[in-house]
Amino acid sequence: MKKVFNIGLLVMLSFSLMSSMCSSDDDDGSPNNNSQQIAEIENTAESGTWRITNFNDSGQNETSDFNGYDFSFNSDGSLVATNGSNTMTGTWSVTDDSNSSDDSSSDDDIDFNIFFPVSDSNDFEDLNDDWDVVMTLSTRIELIDISGGNGGTDILTFEKN
Repeated sequence: MKKVFNIGLLVMLSFSLMSSMCSSDDDDGSPNNNSQQIAEIENTAESGTWRITNFNDSGQNETSDFNGYDFSFNSDGSLVATNGSNTMTGTWSVTDDSNSSDDSSSDDDIDFNIFFPVSDSNDFEDLNDDWDVVMTLSTRIELIDISGGNGGTDILTFEKN
């Protein structure tokens, strides 16, 4: 009787251990690692000078605010915009935002971050954001931001010179 009890206990313990090792999530086992895609976006941005061909701020076309400016995304994280007489210097980065709760539109959210240290009244302040990447091609970078405050959608497109 004691032997049957011990075998039964051993079987139950085995099933218990096996079931605790199984995962109930639907993950395929591979982590959400966007590092290769981030590196490709960074390399594209760093590959020349760019112009803003579309900037729509919550339904208002403000592309002309940046006419004549060439944007250089440098490998050291600096962002330089110049039109020959004016130069604006800021920072940029591409980050994996998949663990953030600020945006629930995608599990694989990659942010294109732009920051110019300017006053709120400066046109370049409108570019300061953690933009979601819509598309990157060798000659085009399309970004979007859906505002959490007013629900407006901003669209920013850079095209290579």
